[in-house]
Amino acid sequence: MTATVSTTNPALTGSYTLDTTHSRLGFVARHAMVTKVRGSFTDFAGTAVLDAEDPSRSHADVTIQVASVDTGNGQRDEHLRTNDFFDAATYPEIRFVSTKAEALGEDNHRLTGDLTIKGITKSIAVDFEFTGLAADPWGNQRAGFEGKAVINRKDWGVNFNAALEAGGVLVSEKITLEFDISAIRN
Repeated sequence: MTATVSTTNPALTGSYTLDTTHSRLGFVARHAMVTKVRGSFTDFAGTAVLDAEDPSRSHADVTIQVASVDTGNGQRDEHLRTNDFFDAATYPEIRFVSTKAEALGEDNHRLTGDLTIKGITKSIAVDFEFTGLAADPWGNQRAGFEGKAVINRKDWGVNFNAALEAGGVLVSEKITLEFDISAIRN
């Protein structure tokens, strides 16, 4: 198995499909002003075209099934599926379609694109670190990336909150999106 950690490697160029069993699309929100709650989506699909020579020609498209939200607490997950948060019955998918890719350094990139949640589309930028390129034991070429972005959930109509007696609110408006990606070359 060989591993290379440079996105300037021409072997990286190609079309990829997200390996959903080895990837995580997650989020972090502050709860009750004192702790963080982490969650993820377990049902998603995505593709990417990577161009090592000209990163600006790279692009990605990811679709997430909202009902697959998982925070490790069934009651909270059911609440997240309601109109208070994602309204999964009316808006069953979250989608990200990139509009711009740029290199920020040898292994750091920014992917800008349109994020649609609850029928509202806004542009976000996700900074990614390229974590490696390797052949797995089954002959697949894998590329790895880790990324994150911070958004305000109210920008997408995810408005539910409750005031706390001591001041502050139950759920932070600021949400950190986290991406751990393993993609297999087609």
